Amino acid sequence: MAGNADIALHIEGFEGFDRLIDFDKREVRKGMRKAGRIVERRAKALVALGGRSAPGRYPARQTGRLRRSIKTKVSRSGFMVKVMPQKIAGMRDFYPAFLYYGARRKRGVRRDRGSRGTSNWRIEPRGNYMVDAKDDSVREVRALLVDVYRRALTIR
Repeated sequence: MAGNADIALHIEGFEGFDRLIDFDKREVRKGMRKAGRIVERRAKALVALGGRSAPGRYPARQTGRLRRSIKTKVSRSGFMVKVMPQKIAGMRDFYPAFLYYGARRKRGVRRDRGSRGTSNWRIEPRGNYMVDAKDDSVREVRALLVDVYRRALTIR
């Protein structure tokens, strides 16, 4: 899923320190997990809005598989979190990519033995619910992370 999907945080005022600046990684990991869950909940809400799935709009909920596939993962270092749909049980293909980019069946390829002729169906791209969820949550996530880093900061 392309797009500007990052939130950057720069903490000023620590330039020129002679001492070692360190963070309590447990606190940082806990805060990143909370930040990820904020975006995850928003993305799941956008997918579950209901209505008909139409080009340019968010995908509509049919089975709930797409909604369940949105997961949060904190990096090993704890200073980064990813929120994204992942391939889960029941998905033959990774269809969030088909929803974002759209898809078209090749000409001349039959769907099954009983089909007649060719079909030229196309799935138009749907709205990017992940980037919109991130954009909707920026203020809340930024405030949370500033507070987390303030509490996790230790100067030796």
